Amino acid sequence: MKKLALALALTGFASTTAVAGTMGGKFDEPVIEPPVIVEETRKSTAGVIVPILLLVLIAAAAASR
Repeated sequence: MKKLALALALTGFASTTAVAGTMGGKFDEPVIEPPVIVEETRKSTAGVIVPILLLVLIAAAAASR
């Protein structure tokens, strides 16, 4: 039984090294994908606040007359 197990183990090892030997040739260069860069957009509240403040100042100037 031990001889059979040893024979199977050696046969398995020999077959895997034979297959690995045929594939052990030159490897292709790995393909590296460029990273995806995502820009985060910021919402500018200055585009809304400045006109509102301008209207408040004009309304205050008109009310003081």
